[in-house]
Amino acid sequence: MQTTLTDSAEVAADLLNSGGVVAFPTETVYGLGAGICHPEAIRKVFQAKGRPGDNPLIVHIYSIEQLALVADEISTDARLLIERFFPGPLTLVLKKNPHIPYSVTAGLETVGVRCPANPVAREFLSHCTCPVAAPSANLSGLPSATSWEAVYEDLNGKIDALLRGKPSTIGLESTIVDCSTSIPVLLRAGAITLEQLHSVLPEITVNPASDEQETPKSPGLKYPHYAPKASIIPCRTDETIPTGPSSAFIGLSGPPEGVALFKICRNLEEYGRELFSFFRQCDAQGINRIYCELPANSGIGRAIRDRVLRASGSH
Repeated sequence: MQTTLTDSAEVAADLLNSGGVVAFPTETVYGLGAGICHPEAIRKVFQAKGRPGDNPLIVHIYSIEQLALVADEISTDARLLIERFFPGPLTLVLKKNPHIPYSVTAGLETVGVRCPANPVAREFLSHCTCPVAAPSANLSGLPSATSWEAVYEDLNGKIDALLRGKPSTIGLESTIVDCSTSIPVLLRAGAITLEQLHSVLPEITVNPASDEQETPKSPGLKYPHYAPKASIIPCRTDETIPTGPSSAFIGLSGPPEGVALFKICRNLEEYGRELFSFFRQCDAQGINRIYCELPANSGIGRAIRDRVLRASGSH
């Protein structure tokens, strides 16, 4: 398969509308899209990524009006979150519309839906004839792609087209909240923080046992994720880090002496934005160990901790 590179949202949408699989930029990470009205394209998404079939996809919409095409029931709690955070880096799990294929939801009666804020994504989705099911545009298990070059590295020749855009401004996958239950549950941390969610719905809880679900309600909960070839080693700011020519460090504090590669971030937002691209940079340079400073478990630090711990295999 020849992967078409394009800068035109309309050209990319035309390819998707004809049953193609198309990668596209969002503010979180790049997505790999198939129209929900094209079952064979949905199958190809799983095939291209090497993604397990029991790992559900998130459906992307252009406008709030499209929600009815995806969800059968929208609770008052969900509507409050939609009013505050759509478009943006938030995915809501809702009761699915009967027309949504079970291949999208991994057999569940619920579906994750989000409305991205990235202008290129919004233009692309506006030209698509149906909502777009899209996981992250990378090989399953590897760090998510936050640039079109990273998508090309993983998926060239496996997908129909890649819509080029700027690097992702957030760099972490969307926050996921399950609104299909009586009390909303935070399933995956992201740039929309638990504190922000609580400002709208104080009753939102955090799911402590997501990994034990046979078929989880959202991506990023069951299988190993986000991991480069190098070993990921979470560390504290006061910890002594073994250094050497095959070790690297990313965090907020000054770099340890003797590491081959490091990234010192000015704030947590930069840390989140740079994390996956740093993982890929380390792999390209043959790094064996990446030490990742663990931030406090609050704000966007909760999301960074989640990605680092999952990449290390300790979550």
